[in-house]
Formats: sequence, C-alpha cells, structure tokens
Amino acid sequence: MAKYLKKSDLAGFIGSLAGQYQVLGPVEKDGRVVFAPAGAADLKLDFQNSHTSPKDLFFPQSERMFQFTLDPNKEGAFVLQDVDLAPAPRLVFGMRPCDAAAFFVLDRVFKNDQFTDPYWQVKRDATVIIGLGCNQPCPTCFCPSVGYGPFHEDGLDAIATDLGDGFLIKPLTEKGQKALAGAKGLTDPEGKMDEKAAAIAAAAQESIKSEVPTRNIYTRTVMELFNAPHWDRVFESCLNCGTCTYVCPTCHCFDIQDEVTSAKDGDRVRNWDTCMSWLFTIHGTGHNPRPGKKERVRQRFMHKFKYIPMKRGGLIGCVGCGRCVNLCPVNIDVRDVVRDMNA
Repeated sequence: MAKYLKKSDLAGFIGSLAGQYQVLGPVEKDGRVVFAPAGAADLKLDFQNSHTSPKDLFFPQSERMFQFTLDPNKEGAFVLQDVDLAPAPRLVFGMRPCDAAAFFVLDRVFKNDQFTDPYWQVKRDATVIIGLGCNQPCPTCFCPSVGYGPFHEDGLDAIATDLGDGFLIKPLTEKGQKALAGAKGLTDPEGKMDEKAAAIAAAAQESIKSEVPTRNIYTRTVMELFNAPHWDRVFESCLNCGTCTYVCPTCHCFDIQDEVTSAKDGDRVRNWDTCMSWLFTIHGTGHNPRPGKKERVRQRFMHKFKYIPMKRGGLIGCVGCGRCVNLCPVNIDVRDVVRDMNA
C-alpha cells in the first residue's frame, strides 16, 4: 500500500533510513547533479535528470577485482587473491525511472543463463532503490518509444510521486516494503492522492513528444541493417570521443588490466571501455575488424537496437534518457539514427 510523506518530514524519513542503510541521492556538485551519499538537506529533488547515469553505483568506472603480490615472503604470493565485494546496505532515494530501467536491462547482461557477474550482483543485492517519477521530462527524452516511461517501475523497489507538498511512495518489491516499514514520517494517503498521482503520471507521459519507431528494425535481418546506406552519412561528423558511451546508463563494455601498486604488489582492475575507441577491438596480430569511424559508430547503434534485442528477447539496449543527445559535441542524435534504421 502506498504511503504519504510530507516534504517537511523528509529529514526524519531520511534520518531513520540512515540508521539501516548508507543513503545516496541526487546532489549538486560543481553545477551538476550526481548521485552521492546524502542527508536530507543535501538532496536536490527538483532536478530533471543527473548529468551522468548512476550506473557507477553498481558498475564503477574503475573497479578492483583481485589483488596479487610477487613477493615470495608474503602469504599468497603469485596467486590472485579475492577482494571483499560486498558493500554495506545502501538505499538510493530519488533515482529517475529511466536509470532504474537501465539496471533492469543490465541485470540481464550481468546475470543470465550463462553466468552471473559477482561484482555486479553483490551490489544489486545490497541496494534498495526508491525512484522519483518525472513530473516534467526532459525535451530530449524518448523513453516511451523504447518501452518505458516517466513513471516506469522496472528496476525499482519503490516509486515516489511528487504531489507538491509531499510524496506518495508506493512499494514495488519485498526490499522496498521492508525499507519503508521502518521509516519515519510515513502516513496513510488521504483524499484523492492516488488519483492525483495517476493524473501527474499521465500528463508526464503525454508531454513526451519525441517518437522513435523501432518496429521494422526487428523484422529486418542483421545484414540488411549492417549494409544500410545511411551509415555512410551518420559517421562523418563523429569524433569517436566516447562521450555517448560513458554517459549512457546501459553501456557496459569494459577492459581488465593489471596495475602495480608497489614494486611487487598490484591489483587486477576492471575499467570502463568504449566501442568508439580503435583499441577496443584490435587483435594481438594488429588486425582490427572495426578499423574506422563508420564501423565503430555502426556497432554502437546495432548493438543497442539489434544485437541486444536479438539476445534478450526483444529488450532494447536503450532507455531513452536522452543524455547522449544532450552531450554529443557534434550533435549526433540517436533518435534520427534509429529513425533511419527503422526506415
């Protein structure tokens, strides 16, 4: 059952959660909204979306996987040693539904019939996510076109709707119910709060005007799309800077490197990588199957809108957050590219 939280009671609510969890939320740093540890006074809940995706809470930009030593006098020499993977229990308050939907996508990448990535899964298990619906979506959002929406619930443990003077918070999972059960400041909703929340959600959905058709992409063969003539035009302005991949909430490519920490000690580290880099696919022989910008740009869009849906039962590798549209330095618009793929 949904509960109501007055904004004047937010401090008590967050404070009571902080006794059980490390609380994180949207905060403003250097003029940009990011997700970080926060108290009630730090939370910036009138944001449209964070500058970068909060995926680094579960898939850090640089992550220590193992440690090792080459010192024969130390225990465990010459053998990779596990590191502690589990974070303390965490609760994220105020995440937008598109970013939570990205975790719903990545859950199927990092945990599927073939394997489970323990580095991802242990963080997911330790984290409760209370989302905050988008009353006013960004102009570049197109989440309904890829199967989501400003109040979508996949990937969330609870979702809050801003009613003006307070939040209507609905639990969605057992983790969400447990977190809210011990929180202060929650009361039963009064009057027609449920109806008001539904009207806000409907108005937000209606306000998104970008329509990006994708139906034809799934009926065409891989090679039809791969050899489509529009790729000869799309790549021309691309700088291969990788901005689109680093801000994307569903991009998940990585490289693994051994880095020394002292003369005989080191760590095995997983770092974000990008298909926009020529190093990404270069072989040990020196051959590169994606030698130019065209091949790399095509890979990015084919991966999200063709390859992932083929492997994950139609699930698109994009949640329509619009970050890549906002931040591409040469104004490549994913919506235009996908329209070309569909046409």
